[in-house]
Amino acid sequence: MKQWVTEDWEFTLTVIDGKAQNCRLGLETGDVFVFSYACPGGMCPRVISDLFTWCEVIRCGGDFTYRGEKEKYEMEFLCPCHSIRFHFKAVPINRDENGSPLPNAPRPVD
Repeated sequence: MKQWVTEDWEFTLTVIDGKAQNCRLGLETGDVFVFSYACPGGMCPRVISDLFTWCEVIRCGGDFTYRGEKEKYEMEFLCPCHSIRFHFKAVPINRDENGSPLPNAPRPVD
């Protein structure tokens, strides 16, 4: 794989409430997933479908205060089965001293 995009956001998804016996994948309180663009290993595909939308909101310049959250880049939500509660946090990364994203690397030549 020849990744050429310089990711400018890092996301952390933490299970803050839930028991393994209530989740098909066995997620439970304290489980943490850290990722940028790729889907984190071991994450529920039903959660990823919702989560990807929230990642794109942040990548496109939005924030979570528009949906009633207190923090711009943090929110809580339930999984689609309503058995696990997550805390989601977005952190800007790979920025210059002015906070602007760093440029992408040149595209690989095939």
